[in-house]
Formats: sequence, C-alpha cells, structure tokens
Amino acid sequence: MPVIESRCVVPLPVEEAFAVSQTTGETRKRWDPFIRRQYFVDGATAPGKGVRTYTVQRFGFRMESEYVSYNPPSNVGMKMTKGSWFFERLAGGWKFTPAADDPGSTLAVWRYNFACRPKWLAPLAERIGAVILQRDMDRRIQGFARGCSDPLVLAAVR
Repeated sequence: MPVIESRCVVPLPVEEAFAVSQTTGETRKRWDPFIRRQYFVDGATAPGKGVRTYTVQRFGFRMESEYVSYNPPSNVGMKMTKGSWFFERLAGGWKFTPAADDPGSTLAVWRYNFACRPKWLAPLAERIGAVILQRDMDRRIQGFARGCSDPLVLAAVR
C-alpha cells in the first residue's frame, strides 16, 4: 500500500498552525487548493472524532470521510468512507509538533496511504496514483504554509 508524505515548517505556534489546518468554508478555500467544496454531514458543525465530511475535490472527485482521531493541537486523522471507484482505501493523518530548530514555529507532517482497485490494475494504478497524489499533497501543504502567513486566515483563527 503506497504511503506519501509532505512536510513544511510554518512560522506559527503549534496551536495556531493546527487551527489553520482545521478552517472551513471560504477561509479554508483561501489556502487549500485541493478543495472546491467541503462541508460537515449529519448536522455536525465542527470537526471531531467520528464527524464526517463531504468533499468535492478541485477536479470534481467526491469523497465522504470520517475523522478517526482529533487531538488538538497535535494531530488529526481521517479515512475515506465513500469515494471514487478507483480507491479501495484512502486514509491520512496530519501531525503538528514544535519545530526543533525554530522556536515558535511548527513542523507540519501530512501522511496519506491508499490502495487502488480493481486488484489486477492496482500495481500500475498505485504507482501512477502515488506520483499524482504526492504532487497534489505537496501543492496542498504549500498552500497551508501560505495560509499560515495570510492575514485573513490568521484573523479567522485568532
């Protein structure tokens, strides 16, 4: 099962970096190039373990996911519960720790794993998928880093 990872250091304390990562609506769209639309389902109004979200990705792919962990300000984990036909499984986690070399800054590490279907196509699809998802995740974490310096995003989390 392929695993992809992206990381960056942002000039915010862990609590604020985590808060930026959990923004929603127009604030989230300011920094997250992955999301075209995203909302909570089942009447939820905030993230938390067991909360589900519905996401439409920028190319139109749709996915429902569930928070499997939510531990502010250190980490959050999710798994896809419904999604595109070619993913058998998709899960990820975002971890936030104080940056060792830069006091007051945060190291963000985002890691995803996935499996493709059908089984006979998975070896090729997973190699291609790892390249595409890595590029998408790198672009997304770069957007997160920009969001951590965006005055409007920061105003929303402060």
